[in-house]
Amino acid sequence: MTNTPLWVFGYGSLMWNPGFEPAEQVLARLNGFHRSFCMWSIHHRGSEEEPGLVLALDEADAACEGVAMRVADAERDRVLDYLRERELISAAYVEQVHDLELRDGRKVPGLCYVIERDHIQYCGGLELERQAQVIAKAVGGRGPNTEYLYNTAQQLDAFGIDDVDMEWLVARVRQLAG
Repeated sequence: MTNTPLWVFGYGSLMWNPGFEPAEQVLARLNGFHRSFCMWSIHHRGSEEEPGLVLALDEADAACEGVAMRVADAERDRVLDYLRERELISAAYVEQVHDLELRDGRKVPGLCYVIERDHIQYCGGLELERQAQVIAKAVGGRGPNTEYLYNTAQQLDAFGIDDVDMEWLVARVRQLAG
């Protein structure tokens, strides 16, 4: 992948806070995975005592809509270092390359952060109500778990990406959080 442009797939916080200026940004689809609140957050949006939930790409017979961001060639090493420090903090994510289908018809290899199902932070299959209960009260080093949910939902809406589970969670968490 070193001779090809570096594309990064954003499906959660990378969509609204990538930490770098993309040279190009295109809506994209990743097949074989879905966006899921399936990772306990013990650093950024929760604590070890009261974990929050963050999104991860979880393998599924589905597709995840998100955004592909091309990294400027001159920024490649810096961005990779930054993303690895940010995303691989606890080894709950695995860095993988998967084919992305860009909305404009191109297909590109993209860097994806996928949940490691054998990791202790994996919590796939939680009911939506349980997710809402956790998100409504958890707070971590980067702020409230609600902020993460609301920012992600707002960015999905801005991109015109429908996610019915996310919409339900936003409505329910607003009820719970008051």
